[in-house]
Amino acid sequence: MTSATTVFIALLRAVNVGGTGKLAMNDLKAICDGLGFIGARTYIASGNVVFRSAAGEAEVKAALEAKLQAHTGKPVGVVVRTGIELAAVLAATPFADLAANRTVAIFLDAAPPADAIDRVTGRAGEQIVAGARELYVHYGDGMRDTKLVIPAARAGTARNMNTVAKLVAMAAAA
Repeated sequence: MTSATTVFIALLRAVNVGGTGKLAMNDLKAICDGLGFIGARTYIASGNVVFRSAAGEAEVKAALEAKLQAHTGKPVGVVVRTGIELAAVLAATPFADLAANRTVAIFLDAAPPADAIDRVTGRAGEQIVAGARELYVHYGDGMRDTKLVIPAARAGTARNMNTVAKLVAMAAAA
């Protein structure tokens, strides 16, 4: 490892969720290795990978999306954060005192629109707070029966706080 590399976490959108977007995590690791990313390690089968790279965030995202599209034959959305950024997301959760498995960060490429929360429909007790490049949602009754629709989240990808915490620990060890 050189000091000129950055730890990145790539979060793939709609991979191995609800029978859509099948991608073996061994394939994801191999794709990352083929791109020259250093020490790629995946976490659970929903498209999470931690690695080091000398490239910048935009270059990492573009390269990974291009290789994934070539591999799967269709676009695969990728959201990228540095290890430091992901740790900040975890530290900033406004729901730290609530169940981590019922709290998600919806990761976006850019800051949520100013009206992101105002445009939410189907709310039934869920709490929503905008972050820097994410939306935090606490599903008090769980996600199974929610009717929540968050238009700003369409191009994002969600991870619960347990997963975020594990990825932060993996990034710290990378």
